[in-house]
Amino acid sequence: MLVRDLQHGSELDQVLLVREAARRPRNDGSEYLKLVLGDRTGGLQAMVWEDVPQALELCRAGSPVHVVGRFEVHQRWGAQLAILALRPAVDGTFDPNDLQDGPPREVDQMEAEFREVLGTIQDANLLRLLDTFFGEGSETWALYRIAPAAKKYHQAYLHGLLEHCLTVAQAVHAISQVFPGIDHDIAVTGALLHDIGKLEAYTCDAPIDMTDDGRLQGEIPLGYYRVRRIIEDLPGFPPHLAQSVLHIILSHHGTLEHGSPVVPCTREATLVHMIDNLGGRLGSFDRLERSLAPGTVWSSFDRAIGGGAYFGTSGASAAPITAHDRRSAA
Repeated sequence: MLVRDLQHGSELDQVLLVREAARRPRNDGSEYLKLVLGDRTGGLQAMVWEDVPQALELCRAGSPVHVVGRFEVHQRWGAQLAILALRPAVDGTFDPNDLQDGPPREVDQMEAEFREVLGTIQDANLLRLLDTFFGEGSETWALYRIAPAAKKYHQAYLHGLLEHCLTVAQAVHAISQVFPGIDHDIAVTGALLHDIGKLEAYTCDAPIDMTDDGRLQGEIPLGYYRVRRIIEDLPGFPPHLAQSVLHIILSHHGTLEHGSPVVPCTREATLVHMIDNLGGRLGSFDRLERSLAPGTVWSSFDRAIGGGAYFGTSGASAAPITAHDRRSAA
């Protein structure tokens, strides 16, 4: 049974993926284990109150575990899995592809669309730069194709970086043809390269985490130096193009408070920042929707969007009071 299909009272006897596992203190000084278990359709919380050390040995973040339990939706605590037993996951009894979160589109389809976006760029020097990174035989492309876009908030799964940068580049390509004064080739190049530092900042192994370089330097400096090194090795690369592309990478978080060493100061950098921010926000909605219990239309507070996310329909809401209603009541 898939997590998204669970209903109150559903019995489980199957393998799930451990997304998170953390010890928490109890009032009496002992500990309990807080888990997030899931499959490709969503995740749910579970608590282990007894035999915590043994449970922690089985429940390593990023590893599968065989779970026996009951899905319950409490009025106060929300949706949880009441665990009855935990066992090691036996190879051959589950399909790993059923457990891993991933993009909604096939990777081959995204790669084909990526090549289409690359084909819209006409500037020969920018094409030289992009071919160094994304040539089909390059080591960078192999990593870019599989890397996650984040640890938690959006596209935090394999191929997430490709999905995120592709959608940002597609939107930048479209919008640059609507607003005057935007250099399409610079903007699209910046969109494709803006998160290139994440290749060094995040791991691809489950559970996805930050690398030492990611923690010590940050993905923006890592991306800036990676692109600058390549540019310096390209004979005759125009300085103004280098300046424009590198500025997009340095400023794409938008503000100093959010990690950008400079704010966007060009049309192209402003466009990439705005679309990048939008892509991340909408990716957070996708993540939150997958974690909702059946029948739930509101998520809990989420830091990435600054509030709860609503997934209901207009028909599910109470009808508003109209002026006619008020006159009738009077």
